[in-house]
Amino acid sequence: MESTPDNDNSLDGPMVFIIIGKAYEAKDSAGIEMHILLRAPDDDSAVREALNALSEEGFIEADLDQIGVLQDVPDEEPHASAYQGALEGEVAIIRFDN
Repeated sequence: MESTPDNDNSLDGPMVFIIIGKAYEAKDSAGIEMHILLRAPDDDSAVREALNALSEEGFIEADLDQIGVLQDVPDEEPHASAYQGALEGEVAIIRFDN
């Protein structure tokens, strides 16, 4: 019986997702641009965990535009420390306030 996956989900390292979107703290408020970095087994789990984390932070709605898996460790802040947090099991939310 073969134990290796027969798809593109077999990475050498952990799967750290980056989700790009906008979240809203109140109805009809201006959205806050953000990047969310987290470790998850698949993209569905990543989206679910990201939405739960946003809810815990007080956001009532989110528009998630893009999701992907980071192939390399980011070099620049704030993404470098957010990546490290994701490796440690945190959901790192980077806000881009206007």
